[in-house]
Amino acid sequence: MKTRNIYLKSAFALVLTAFLTACSDDLEDINKNPNEAITAQPDYLLANAIKSNADIILGSDASMETTTLYVQHWAKIQYTDPDKYTASLTNIQNVWTNLYSQGLTDFSTLIKLGEEAGNPNYQAVGLILKSWSFQILTDLYGDIPYSQAVKIDEYLTPKYDAQKDVYIGLLADLKKAGDQINVGGNPIAGDLIYAGNMTKWKKFANSLRLRIALRIADKDPATAKAVVAELAADPSQLIASNDEIAQLIYQASPNQNPVARDRETRDDYRVSKSVVDKLIELKDPRLAVFANKTVDTTPLGYVGVTNGLPADSAAKLGFTKTSKLGDYFTAATSPAVFLSYSEVLFNLSEAAARGFISSDAADLYKKAVTASLQQFRIGTADITAYLAQPAVTFNAANYKKSIGEQKWLALFSQGLEAYTEWRRLDYPQLKPAYAGVLSGKFPLRLTYPTGEQALNLSNYKAAVASQGEDKLTTKLWFDVQ
Repeated sequence: MKTRNIYLKSAFALVLTAFLTACSDDLEDINKNPNEAITAQPDYLLANAIKSNADIILGSDASMETTTLYVQHWAKIQYTDPDKYTASLTNIQNVWTNLYSQGLTDFSTLIKLGEEAGNPNYQAVGLILKSWSFQILTDLYGDIPYSQAVKIDEYLTPKYDAQKDVYIGLLADLKKAGDQINVGGNPIAGDLIYAGNMTKWKKFANSLRLRIALRIADKDPATAKAVVAELAADPSQLIASNDEIAQLIYQASPNQNPVARDRETRDDYRVSKSVVDKLIELKDPRLAVFANKTVDTTPLGYVGVTNGLPADSAAKLGFTKTSKLGDYFTAATSPAVFLSYSEVLFNLSEAAARGFISSDAADLYKKAVTASLQQFRIGTADITAYLAQPAVTFNAANYKKSIGEQKWLALFSQGLEAYTEWRRLDYPQLKPAYAGVLSGKFPLRLTYPTGEQALNLSNYKAAVASQGEDKLTTKLWFDVQ
């Protein structure tokens, strides 16, 4: 009898298990959305990822409320706390979260889809944009999760890699991506940057390598020189004209430029006094592009706002007596620039000035300035007159000043890159925010988001112990002066 009961219980358990499994399968079927794709399509994923990440680099968190103010391209005439370096924890968290959980996750998925489909070009584009995202993160924060990042099945709490190791890893990743590209086959779709032109993607990858090589030039000149020498040996493999700029050109609403969207409901930004004064000093024809004339008549027609004013002082300047950002940047279709032709030329000029390559640094500098002016639609006669000024002439004895000041202007409204290059080159020599909260110092990084302390505490502590205090004023590895 006992044996019979055991058999009955076992049979009942098997039937119950089968029943529950069937119910589970039925529930899974019921909960599937017949109108939603289970597996992402690479073309849709690529298009969405490019757009969403372009929004990040131009948006409030990574640009408008942080880097574009820190590098004194823009200033605030209302709600001035961010301009005084009172950093919002929400802004800091959003930059980190969006780049990791959105950008890097999407690009990693694109690489996987490319592998599964046997399409090396999707893999290469995914790796290029993934490397670009990591470069932004390390430029802003310093040591970051890199080698174990975006591998949640393996590393729930990824370690932080030293900034040097991140840059060296990215140089290798971009070399791999460039080598993967098949310019004669394996077409891709959903490409909002180059419309599937893989030759241009290869140039973008190489131009990113050039950018990163210069980033490490003060700390690891041997590696930097080797990379630059390889790339400069065939400049045609780099972005070689304004037609090849890596950028997303926005469309009309609801796909408009984030700055244009912001201006639909806000009016709290103005062009920084630092930029307006420099453009006026140099008789720079980009003044009318970067800034609008004041609504009320003023002596010079353009008035910039000092960064970091107390709210009441800023308000007293008057909305109609200060210069708004130029229409070029607030138009719905204004582009999000990932990497420009003028930047490539400035980087080659610096490489020549450092002795990494044998090219003429002054000639490359002149071409870089010209490329920037042409990018902003300045006419030939104005370009010629501008370059003829002694104040614009290349100074070989202080190449960082010449390149730093002109690059700062060329990167106007590219807050993240301008902020990094200003920290690296130390020009132009700006004054800290008027009422800044950092005891007369500039912010030199973003602090780690509070979420990391809650979710990845041990690795966060190790990064702080290695890099230095988790403060806005802590210098990053690449920043030597």
